[in-house]
Amino acid sequence: MPNTIGGLKPAMFVRIPAEAIIGAVVLLSLPRRPRLVLAALGGAVVGALAIVDVFNIGFLEYLGRPFNIILDWSLLPDARGYLQDTLGTTTELAITVGAVLLVFLLIGLVALAAVRLANQLARNRGRATRGTLIVGTVWITCNALGLSLTGAPLATQKATAVLKTQVRTVQATLKDEADFQKVAKVDAFGNTPGSQLVPALRGKDMIFTFIESYGRSAIEDPIEAPGVDKTLDAQTAMLKKAGYAAKSGWLTSATYGGSSWLGHSTTMSGLWVSNQQRYRTVMASDHLSLTKAFKKTGDFDTVGVMPGIQKGWPEQSFYGLDKVYNAFQLGYKGPKFSWSTMPDQYALQQFQERVHSKKPADGKSRMSFLILTSSHQPWAPIPKMVPWDQLGDGSIFDAIQKAGNKASDVIADTTKSRQEYGKSVQYTVTALTQWLQRYGNDNTVLVFLGDHQPIARVSGNHASRDVPISIVAKDPKVLDAIDSWNWTDGLRPAHNAPVWKMSAFRDKFLAAYGSTPHPKTN
Repeated sequence: MPNTIGGLKPAMFVRIPAEAIIGAVVLLSLPRRPRLVLAALGGAVVGALAIVDVFNIGFLEYLGRPFNIILDWSLLPDARGYLQDTLGTTTELAITVGAVLLVFLLIGLVALAAVRLANQLARNRGRATRGTLIVGTVWITCNALGLSLTGAPLATQKATAVLKTQVRTVQATLKDEADFQKVAKVDAFGNTPGSQLVPALRGKDMIFTFIESYGRSAIEDPIEAPGVDKTLDAQTAMLKKAGYAAKSGWLTSATYGGSSWLGHSTTMSGLWVSNQQRYRTVMASDHLSLTKAFKKTGDFDTVGVMPGIQKGWPEQSFYGLDKVYNAFQLGYKGPKFSWSTMPDQYALQQFQERVHSKKPADGKSRMSFLILTSSHQPWAPIPKMVPWDQLGDGSIFDAIQKAGNKASDVIADTTKSRQEYGKSVQYTVTALTQWLQRYGNDNTVLVFLGDHQPIARVSGNHASRDVPISIVAKDPKVLDAIDSWNWTDGLRPAHNAPVWKMSAFRDKFLAAYGSTPHPKTN
């Protein structure tokens, strides 16, 4: 069983597996009961390895990495939630039941087939022995001569290779967990007093915003880029007319295709949070997040607007947020747009009405943390901009949602997925920059970036993991402070603009705005 989409070719299924030859030799040498037990166990293992290969296909296609047999089971409920929001409850239930049945049937039927084959070998011991010797000789010859069929070696050890890979993955995962716990205890700004954090941003209206799936492909892919680049240039000009300036660069995300929370936590923690175990470690730690740094100053109220959060969110403590508005606390009465609970324009208007338009108590400034979701796959249907004063409770989006594309139609068409992805990014960038022009002030500092690239089917099989990041402000001192970064002027980073690891941003940002390092090492 191949473990990539590209490997699903007929030639891959007619190769000679060394494990089958060795298995036949062992089965022929055993008495009946041990033979049947070993055959059933071996068949079940083969079926389980095929399931792992199927998972690998899915993870490589969507997340750009192999399936981790230890860490990734926790993502399955999220996958179900995505299918339910995208394709509906009935379809999700059918897929889930079908997948569970497939797992049990595959393991069970392959085990039964192996038992049947073991019995056939025993009944025809002489012929089976000669046949095994012949096939073994053919395998050795093919392996020695490197013979292949359409590029696939005829002699394989695929099952053994998969087992070795999984063992190495388990070992590496356990080692990574121990090593990362040590790394997470080291923090260059962990003991910095609040009075020495971001002094150059005191009095500012700080806003950190993540745009779902806003990746480098949106700006450079030949199908997606023309519309997105046009939007970025138009919004740059619009903001300049309103008195804003911007600088933009690239960050290499710790995740790809999904698991947005890894991108969020990597950017804010300054640690490379590339898997679920690392994420749990960071969230349970007292490592200083960039957002918590503002809270630590004592001069900022901190608030989060999370339209994608639909359940308890204990991460609020790590991010140092005094108040969080989730999907159910923004008063939305309109339709969902696939996975996205509400259009970004509506979420931004609610942020304005519930948070931004109200002055913090005690004369404090405010730091806001927003996560926008309208550019989440499957990019159908996509909201459209409506007059800001007509947003109301969101019911105005009913007709737009009904007239939009069906998710099932876009998912099945790669070209259309790329086109619609580009349109979704245009929508969110337009909503965010229009909000800034409409409601921003002389002290507003907006930092917005992508969390990861879209899935491989949209970004390309060999796409980078880079995402754009921009800082926008009216106060020239804000951008002067990062002049040494050599970022590109405007909202569209140049192809050769600096590329940093996403985990480098926190420390560079804190240092640029006057924070004094006081390391914490344990």
